[in-house]
Amino acid sequence: MYEQNTQSNYDDIFKRLVKAAYNGHVEQEINKIHQEGNETADKYALYASGGGDPNQVVFKVKDCAGDCVQKTGEDCEASCLFNAVVRDMEGNVVIKHNNCSGCGKCVEVCKNYSLVDKKEFIPIIKLLKDRKHPVFAIVAPAFIGQYAPEITPGKLRAAFKRLGFYGMVEVALFADILTLKEALEFDRLVTKEDHFMLTSMCCPIWFSLVKRVYKDLVPHISPSVSPMVACGRGIKYLHPGAKVVFVGPCIAKKAEAKEEDIKDAVDAVLTFKEVDQIFEAVGIDPVEMGEDPSEHSSTAGRIYARTGGVSKAISDTLNRLWPERKIKIRAIQADGPKDCKKVLKEVLEGKIDANFLEGMGCPGGCVGGPKSVTDVKTGTKRVNEYGREAESLTPVDNEHVMGLLKHLGIADIHEFLDSEKAAMFIRNFSDQT
Repeated sequence: MYEQNTQSNYDDIFKRLVKAAYNGHVEQEINKIHQEGNETADKYALYASGGGDPNQVVFKVKDCAGDCVQKTGEDCEASCLFNAVVRDMEGNVVIKHNNCSGCGKCVEVCKNYSLVDKKEFIPIIKLLKDRKHPVFAIVAPAFIGQYAPEITPGKLRAAFKRLGFYGMVEVALFADILTLKEALEFDRLVTKEDHFMLTSMCCPIWFSLVKRVYKDLVPHISPSVSPMVACGRGIKYLHPGAKVVFVGPCIAKKAEAKEEDIKDAVDAVLTFKEVDQIFEAVGIDPVEMGEDPSEHSSTAGRIYARTGGVSKAISDTLNRLWPERKIKIRAIQADGPKDCKKVLKEVLEGKIDANFLEGMGCPGGCVGGPKSVTDVKTGTKRVNEYGREAESLTPVDNEHVMGLLKHLGIADIHEFLDSEKAAMFIRNFSDQT
């Protein structure tokens, strides 16, 4: 079918360019694509190689008549949470970039592939080959179970090193760190039964909804960066001059990494599907790799990948720190974009009896991201299993977390509330409304 062919063309062009870049002739490959005389392929090559406006994530490649709505029942205009996708008089898509959050929901539903998200790997290949600075791959907690069951974290780390990365770090380790911070924020912010707190950490779609649509709730957001940002900043603190590439299931993370106050943390974002394509393009099979183990995260950080994981992680940690605390976490989870809007609206109307709100812009959480390789059910199952395999339930009992904090200049966990000592973990949301 036409839809399938156009998508494979975009993916095939990306793989062609990856292979060419590793062989040192990416410009020649781009010229070859141009000589084929296909305007759409030219645009695919531009965005697949990291071109286009550096501040944008989603791009329109070609016009469409909107017939995909009749065929699939999905509409890119209706999928947009921020009124950034509209249609002109002829029914063709127009992106209002001033409204666009880069969440990628429109790309997810566009079956004609008129809309694409930029791929950011090609410019990184030169850094990987030059080896002038260490380049780290940091993988989202949802990575476990994304690929073949026999691909362990150690094998995946070895595969990234084969690509040229200096190492692979599980973002779950920094999710552990932020779990401690969020527990302290809850203890500080929720001192009465009618107080409540919104966690801001994980999902950029959830955060964008609050920041752009439900602004009255901004004062209730805990001032924490995401685990991705914490991990990127932590690595650069420990390895000055290093570059960081985040790998996850989410297009929206590409937009988050470009936000002005946190763009220092991550240099590029790849999706799980893109990594799968990269391995294929260069002939690396992670299954055949040897083990390169180095997993130190606790259960708390590992279960961030699924809906409810953040709430459980922080609740368990709060109980571990202050078992006698009278006001416990009463959490509610918003699961998917419609549920996020519903929950936030009800909070404003005073209809929710909860004091901790967690929002995930994809059904099932990060395991349900648009660029996941596996299905939500399998991803959730594997995340839960991986969580149970951890040596520590919470970061409080994780000696690796406590040791890492000291290396990052945090001698005591209560220093997370010190805006100077914990600066790398803090965002000021009041300046963004």
